[in-house]
Amino acid sequence: MARTITISAAQTGPHQPNDSRESIVERLIDLVEQGAKDGAQLVVLPELAFTTFFPRYEISDEEELDQYFEAEMPSPNTQKLFDAARKLNVGFYVGYAELAEEEGQKKRFNTAILVDNDGEIVGKYRKIHLPGTKAPVAEYARQQLEKRYFEIGNLGFPVVEALGAKIGMAICNDRRWPETFRVLALKGSEVTVIGYNSVAVNRHTGADEHELYTYHSNLTVQAGAYQNANWVVSVAKAGIEDGSPMVGSSVIVDPNGQFAAQTKSLNDEVVTHTIDLDTAEESRRLMFNFEKNRRIEEYGIITSQRGVSG
Repeated sequence: MARTITISAAQTGPHQPNDSRESIVERLIDLVEQGAKDGAQLVVLPELAFTTFFPRYEISDEEELDQYFEAEMPSPNTQKLFDAARKLNVGFYVGYAELAEEEGQKKRFNTAILVDNDGEIVGKYRKIHLPGTKAPVAEYARQQLEKRYFEIGNLGFPVVEALGAKIGMAICNDRRWPETFRVLALKGSEVTVIGYNSVAVNRHTGADEHELYTYHSNLTVQAGAYQNANWVVSVAKAGIEDGSPMVGSSVIVDPNGQFAAQTKSLNDEVVTHTIDLDTAEESRRLMFNFEKNRRIEEYGIITSQRGVSG
């Protein structure tokens, strides 16, 4: 009997700076409800899903910065989402800005959690590949300051057994690095879930690159799926957010690198697909049989060297 899991890619439109956390959570609940109506067992929501994408701003005041973060999960702001999903018997993945205290120090992470259909957090990931700069660059048309506000994730790349599948977790820029997908695949992932906020303009020049950057977004997850015999569910926060255009094209990609489902708008939109997990197993056994074909004795440079030599 085939092993299946039905997953919804629940794209959101933009969150404007003045949108209340309450109104955003209500929109997320609506998306989860739509996924449940479509038969989803898991609903994948975007990166930093509860706020506008604040790393575009230079924020010096710590209290102002804190308003974008959650110190616990579920928090008073987000409890309704957990309650609604549990009532619907649906799991979800969602990204948020995490304020943590570790070793007596205040730390900030770009984080995602995986919640099962009982409303329990069963997986947590902190973004490893942080883009952008620590300080604003005056000549850039748009800023990307994730390195300023977040620390590099310290939980590794997790693979969680939940809802009948082995689910790998990543966030946004991680999808651009092939190591992400390979590490998850080596840990046994069958489905990789990703949320993202990706601008549609060149942040250096301000030029409109919506078509090219959408192509790049699709390309990374199609290659990651095919080369690692995984299904990939990659979900955007899209549209024009505080004047900043962001790409959409939330997708569910099969292990052949083909689209099983894809959003068409830049607004709140849900697409759903029933994934046959055995398709990934067939690819893993044939074309991408790691045990038989990988040559790890030749790959040392990947972990011993960060940049290009010579």
